[in-house]
Amino acid sequence: MNPLYPATAKRAENRCEYCCAPQDAFNALLEVEHIVPHKAGGSDDSENLALSCSVCNRFKAARQQAVDPETGQRVPLFAPRRQVWEEHFEWSEDFLLIHGRTPEGRATVAALKMNSALQQTARGFWIVAKLFP
Repeated sequence: MNPLYPATAKRAENRCEYCCAPQDAFNALLEVEHIVPHKAGGSDDSENLALSCSVCNRFKAARQQAVDPETGQRVPLFAPRRQVWEEHFEWSEDFLLIHGRTPEGRATVAALKMNSALQQTARGFWIVAKLFP
């Protein structure tokens, strides 16, 4: 286990800091993700680390920017240490979809494929199991 995992998980309340997936819904630990990747000069400092589900981490990879589907502009992705989730995202009434409220939020939802059919199905199961929201 990554030695930084316990502190990162505690700060994130054991949820993916991008899509809010609960740790209890997985059969493996969520991942410690570098907000600014090493190859872009990012450090292992706790302020550069976020808890991420494998899906969000896979699609984010080394990205720091993506295209806002509404404006077509390239913008920074949501950064969990510097930004507040609720300022950039909101839930649909049924909690199955995440809507971006800002260019960064919309770009992050699109780039990380946060509303894929599988993500929506999983959220439905998590709601029934009382693991989410």
